[in-house]
Amino acid sequence: MKLRKVAILLLLLSLWGGTMLFADSATQKVRVYINGNEQDDGGLVTDSKTYLPLRQLATSMQAIVEWDNQTKRATVYKPNVHMFLFQNNAVFGNVSKGYQAKFKVFAQIDNLKTDIVSVKVSIFDPYGKEKVIQTEPVAKTKDNFWYATDEIDYKFEASGKYPIRFFVKLKGSDEWTPVSEKLISSQ
Repeated sequence: MKLRKVAILLLLLSLWGGTMLFADSATQKVRVYINGNEQDDGGLVTDSKTYLPLRQLATSMQAIVEWDNQTKRATVYKPNVHMFLFQNNAVFGNVSKGYQAKFKVFAQIDNLKTDIVSVKVSIFDPYGKEKVIQTEPVAKTKDNFWYATDEIDYKFEASGKYPIRFFVKLKGSDEWTPVSEKLISSQ
């Protein structure tokens, strides 16, 4: 009787182990690197197809993802957003640590294929702390426009990279989506 229970238990464990090995070979995890940085949420390979997390990829590509729950359709838009930084009508860029500057951000947006309701421009210190430069509603119906911020007075207190990001807010959304980035280096 005891030998019979052990035999049944061994048989069940063998079947379970084989099933787990098959399941593991049918779906494999994929490590995803974007610009040299490994992403927390990797992808999956199933039936010789690779599936990657769309929102994460779109964010790293500075693209917009629209999800239509009714049709179960995701659409990715990648607008062209070029930013220029100006100080006293001259191009502005790298600075020394401790430098206090007044500058403006100018953006040219084209190939915008979706409706947005507002834009935001922010600067982030090397530790990730955000300072909003300007937020403004927009009522653009064209796929291209120009945008300029008011002058900002900012002190570059630490050495490192200061990203300036251009965000859009989609119609019907409360989230800001970054679509462009310009870096200022402080030494």
